[in-house]
Amino acid sequence: MQKFTLFFITTLVAFSLLLSACASPAENVSPAEAESAPAVEPLKGTIGVSGAFALYPMMTVWAEEFQKIHPDVQFDVQGGGAGKGMTDALAGAVDIGMVSRAIKDEEISQGAYWVAVTKDAVFPIISAENPVLADIVAKGISQEMFNKIFITGEIKTWGEVVGKPEITDEINVYTRSDSCGAGEMWAKFSGGKVQDDLKGIGVNGEPALVDTVIKDPMGIGFSNLNSVFDLGSGGIVPGAIVPAVDINKNGLADADEYFKNKDEAVSAVASSKYPSPPARFENLVTKGKPSGLVQAFIAWILTDGQQYLGQAGYVPLTPEQQAESLAKIK
Repeated sequence: MQKFTLFFITTLVAFSLLLSACASPAENVSPAEAESAPAVEPLKGTIGVSGAFALYPMMTVWAEEFQKIHPDVQFDVQGGGAGKGMTDALAGAVDIGMVSRAIKDEEISQGAYWVAVTKDAVFPIISAENPVLADIVAKGISQEMFNKIFITGEIKTWGEVVGKPEITDEINVYTRSDSCGAGEMWAKFSGGKVQDDLKGIGVNGEPALVDTVIKDPMGIGFSNLNSVFDLGSGGIVPGAIVPAVDINKNGLADADEYFKNKDEAVSAVASSKYPSPPARFENLVTKGKPSGLVQAFIAWILTDGQQYLGQAGYVPLTPEQQAESLAKIK
């Protein structure tokens, strides 16, 4: 039944796209004409996608599942960051750009057309070898403290973070050198406005940033949910720690602020207990309103494709959000 539903939705979209320009109103079509109407051709072609590392793992799943239904559709999916996804989409280098941040007015003026397809979040990360790890696990790190580490640079030692001035180990702050949605969302949460407001050593790409922080006991950085939590085990990637974000400023890492596995993090994002920013919607961008094969694929993502989000560590859209996105591509 599920396979039939998937086929029906995508076929219906394709049929309407192919025939809408020349179809007669239903009431003017005779039974004989209806029987002789040409069959809808199977979907086929190639869809190029690039962009946000945050959405890349999910896009590979969507592409694989869609191809099972439509074997004549091929995909070319690449990462590279939200900035690359937007640039490629606007330049026509790809059909779809993955953008893990809000779409800017200047991008819309250039033809960027976007729909939200899922939700996830950016999390702070430190090394499991951090010299004051026990204190951080117990107390968490406040939003104000993140501001002084990443934006103003006032906080320079780990002793200052945990209220132990006798500890003088300096903090090594890491950020992304490539344009990315994670950087922009972390900057906004930390009290900045854009990614360039973040202080720190620039590292190109999300995998490299995570690896750099893990290997540096004095390091701190940020990363997307699916780079922080291992999709196989559901636990935090080995060598990393996700410190609690002390939202209520009580100086403690409360149970709903400290996430030990993927399920806890996803639940917090879905229920909005984890703040936004750094929680955010993930968007797909096209140059102008999507049509044809690309429209059919995005429509499938917003309907039957939503079923794969949970198992991959993403938050599905609510029915209202799903309907809103679908309405944008009709």
